[in-house]
Amino acid sequence: MSSGHLPWAGDDDAASGDASRRFNAIEPLNRLQAAVPLGNHQSNSFDAESLPKTTSDRRRASIISTSLDGDVHLSEKVAEQQEGGHALTGTSAEGETVLYLAYGSNLASQTFRGMRGIKPLSEIPVLIPELRLTFDLPGIPYAEPCFAGTQYRDPDLPNSTEPQSHHDNTSSDIEDDFVSEKAPLLVRTQEMQMAEASRNRWHKPLIGVVYEVTLADYAKIIATEGGGRGYRDVVINCHPFAEGFKPTDPVPDHPDTLPFKAHTLLSPSADDARKKTEAAKRGQSSAAVCTASSSNTSIFSDFGPHMRPDPEYAQPSARYLNLLVTGAAEHDLPVTYREYLSQIHTYSITTVRQKIGKAVFVGLWGPPILTLLAFSKRFAGPDGRSPSWLVNLSNILFAAMWFTYDYFFKPVFGEGERTLGDVSSS
Repeated sequence: MSSGHLPWAGDDDAASGDASRRFNAIEPLNRLQAAVPLGNHQSNSFDAESLPKTTSDRRRASIISTSLDGDVHLSEKVAEQQEGGHALTGTSAEGETVLYLAYGSNLASQTFRGMRGIKPLSEIPVLIPELRLTFDLPGIPYAEPCFAGTQYRDPDLPNSTEPQSHHDNTSSDIEDDFVSEKAPLLVRTQEMQMAEASRNRWHKPLIGVVYEVTLADYAKIIATEGGGRGYRDVVINCHPFAEGFKPTDPVPDHPDTLPFKAHTLLSPSADDARKKTEAAKRGQSSAAVCTASSSNTSIFSDFGPHMRPDPEYAQPSARYLNLLVTGAAEHDLPVTYREYLSQIHTYSITTVRQKIGKAVFVGLWGPPILTLLAFSKRFAGPDGRSPSWLVNLSNILFAAMWFTYDYFFKPVFGEGERTLGDVSSS
């Protein structure tokens, strides 16, 4: 069970800083490790046997005030401990486990337990009303355009029905609600595209899996996912599925099971949106939130493509999406959610110009990206954490790569983030 009394724990007020607000290109690099494994990688050998269900006692322990699961500064304290040269134990003794929410490729055992080498002690599928799945983490144009992330979702807002088929016979009725017959053709087309995108988006709570991991494995997750210097580690309320819930049952909009605490990672923009909404509910101005977020921004945050112009625009590759679909099947997640994942449109090249663009782009940026992948393996600490100079170098290189895509490759060779002619939302 978790405990809040850490030997390195200092003043919580000192836990926030520039490092936690910086975009970290190490995260997409680690996503790419699954696609371009280098050398002898531990993903070739791992124990894929099923895990026990996280007990109700362990979940109840997460809501105790001294719990590690509820410590919003845990990732920063772990990082300080490691930077101070103090090793973290890898045992599962009392007081050394953490609950961690996975929702993307970490659902797949080949990624979480294989490629990342994590050895979870238990697991449980959950609903998270406060979050929704997105694909807004930039990757590599023409090859791996984006990776999974999450954005804040206000659970108090009315929810739409679950996604409908592209061939739903009622689509014309829905379009009539969005499109005026008197609207200009261009406006009408745009409204139809918005209606189609809204229908194909998952409007219910995020579905994921909470793993119970040792403190050492939690530190490894944070390091390799970018939480140490980029994405923010946050504490979120997770609801287990009700006893007797079957995968074929409808997914509830508002789960009534007892929530428990778990750590997960949010992009800075998503976390800021959450804080602004919470401030508005309390009748406070969101200006202070914006000021606080911007005042601690590192110079390197200007280099990182942490937010594309339209975070809903890019489509994942078929390879990457298959990891999410496979992981959802492994954990026997609700059928409707698995169907939703399966119908997400993936990026594909459809023109000769794009094929040429991909060849030139990969030829230009492939060598430095492969070099960064090799460096991330060579210079990572025992926990997988990359040194600051490598994080900064990765940020600059990724920013330069996306700059060349936006201002040269896309105008010359065509779309590298989304299949041409595809108007549905991913």
